[in-house]
Amino acid sequence: MRFPAEWYPQARSIQRTIHLHVGPTNSGKTYQALKKLEASKSGFYAGPLRLLAQEVYHRFQANGTTCSLVTGDDVKIPEGQAPTIVSNTVEMVNLGQPYDVGVIDEIQMIGDSKRGWAWTRAVLGARAKELHLCGEPRVVPLIRELAALTGDKLEIHRYERLNPLKVMDRSLRGDLKNLQKGDCLVAFSRVGIHALKADIEKVTGKRAAIVYGSLPAEIRTQQASLFNDPNNEYDYLVASDAIGMGLNLSCKRIIFETLVKRVPGGLVRLSVPEIKQIAGRAGRYRSAAQQQKKGKPAENDGTNVGYVTSLEEVDLPYIHQAMGIEPPPITAAGVFPPEPIFQRFAAYFPQSVPLEYIIKRLIDVSQVHPLFFMCDPRGQLDNAEVIDTVSGLRFEDQMTFMAAPMHTRDISSRDVACAFAQCVAEHTGGRLLDIPDLNLEILEEPVSGNKEYLHDLEILHKSVILYSWLSFRFGGVFTDRTLAAHVKELVEERMVRALTEFSANKKLRKDASLRRQIALQKQIQDHKRLLAEADLDAFEEEGEETVPIDLSADSDSLERVSPEAQAA
Repeated sequence: MRFPAEWYPQARSIQRTIHLHVGPTNSGKTYQALKKLEASKSGFYAGPLRLLAQEVYHRFQANGTTCSLVTGDDVKIPEGQAPTIVSNTVEMVNLGQPYDVGVIDEIQMIGDSKRGWAWTRAVLGARAKELHLCGEPRVVPLIRELAALTGDKLEIHRYERLNPLKVMDRSLRGDLKNLQKGDCLVAFSRVGIHALKADIEKVTGKRAAIVYGSLPAEIRTQQASLFNDPNNEYDYLVASDAIGMGLNLSCKRIIFETLVKRVPGGLVRLSVPEIKQIAGRAGRYRSAAQQQKKGKPAENDGTNVGYVTSLEEVDLPYIHQAMGIEPPPITAAGVFPPEPIFQRFAAYFPQSVPLEYIIKRLIDVSQVHPLFFMCDPRGQLDNAEVIDTVSGLRFEDQMTFMAAPMHTRDISSRDVACAFAQCVAEHTGGRLLDIPDLNLEILEEPVSGNKEYLHDLEILHKSVILYSWLSFRFGGVFTDRTLAAHVKELVEERMVRALTEFSANKKLRKDASLRRQIALQKQIQDHKRLLAEADLDAFEEEGEETVPIDLSADSDSLERVSPEAQAA
């Protein structure tokens, strides 16, 4: 584990040139890298989300460039053509295939505590003559070190934002009547987002689109399209930090409903990189992008300025300060033991030893080079806990399930994952309609705007995604991939109708509004406590380098996705 660069001898055998494209959100860095990819004879794109991989795939197809799509649960290869370019999620990059050009997006995710290993693997192992890395400037020192370690040439390209971004002097002062068409409000809980949507629609009489992480990528895209279309009633967008990457939005203002979010360990403030990445979505995306395609800078006539503010006045000083601070550089890249190391280590234990124990022991004894860190294994451990309840799985099968996009925090999802693992252990029973733990009956129920109904649809959608993911690894067991794709479409269609029903149902909106008011009082108290810890009045003295915002948690990237989120 001390020398990850040596895991990839094929990549070390060629002289690579790394082009590092760095700049803020909406600066055109990825656009320039994709132009190089589109002009190449062979290449790949690797992004953090299935949604981004699909966007690049559709863009190249529309431009007449032969392209295939490979994510954890979806493979599209053009018939009758030999695709020269492939669009992947980052975990799916084929390290055995030589390429002329590779593009790895959101390279700052290499420092993510959970998924950083996937970016490290792609950067160290990709067999591309030209490797284009796109992301935030804080990753520059680390990429310099990695390039020196691998012997690759490095060229750095810096970009400025295409349109101005300004922090407003006033908040909305808690009054949703101050909303304007094209505003995006950012909140950080599924229940809170639905309740805020209800409040907005009650106060303004207009509809609000909705985007959060557990919604399928297709629904997020559909909701973003409703918001971007100026010719309908969807004047507003309510979203989580899922908008930080992967969606093109034409929003004039980003408005933070709060700067506090709940994580498994409790309440935390947003980090500086999180605030900057979310705030960077403000401004009309299409205007700036179209100007760049014409080879001109975005026009600064005031119509394309992006604005950032908060719903409550108490949050605004923190936003002002965070937007003026450069976050600390990323100093280490995430790694996680690859399967061959697991196999060699597991050989020292009896076959009856649980996989969860083997993972813990390997993590405990591993030594890591100072340029790297061991990624948080909780996702793999949660999967292993489920796998260990199923007898009869080979170790290779256990490794596959350890990497699967399982959602173990939900009991229903755990039961489905166990049922799938049992099918593999028994080499039978993998027909979609033969798995009783799948709640297919919900497709026969009337569509409702009730949030419990929507939650059940979300669980079924994740389960069908997992089925599709497994069908590419255990094709002889899970044989209903086409049916699974059809069920997925049915679920997505019902989710769209459920979100529309919620907007139209006054009683549901009223109930959600009441729940929001009750929760708001407690949130305000927690919020004030956390913001007090930021010590906003302790501004740095002249000549000193200290800053009043605690940056101790800022090394983690925006999106907290499961370690194996090929299907995210």
